[in-house]
Amino acid sequence: MRRTERNDTGSRTRGRSVAARLFAVVVVAAVGVAPITARAQETAPYDDHLMRLAEILGALHHLRPLCGAADEAQTWRDQMAALVEAEQPSPERAKRLVDRFNHAYRGLAETHRTCTDTARALITRYTAEGAALAQEVVTRWGRS
Repeated sequence: MRRTERNDTGSRTRGRSVAARLFAVVVVAAVGVAPITARAQETAPYDDHLMRLAEILGALHHLRPLCGAADEAQTWRDQMAALVEAEQPSPERAKRLVDRFNHAYRGLAETHRTCTDTARALITRYTAEGAALAQEVVTRWGRS
């Protein structure tokens, strides 16, 4: 069942269903992909996907609470931490993932200070893109 909330403009927003759906996909991606066996390696074949997923998580970390999902204040950061922990990247690779998360968060924080139609559209777009990326990572590079 979806929980509906009102954001600061009085518009209805989807509640936990957005976070729950993407969280499930991110967890599956993190757990379903075997970390590169040699931790010293700086890249994995799915790095571009993980880097973009880190950006999406950073974007949602700013946008979801901004648009009325106050209960998700730490959800997206926690998902990012779970992804990094499951991936077990080298320190340099972990830094790149975290930098992508932070860059997306800060960029959106500068341009979106209130919940607008554009912010809500970005949430929808990023949620769909993140789910598709995570699913592709699992499908192409997941454990068999």
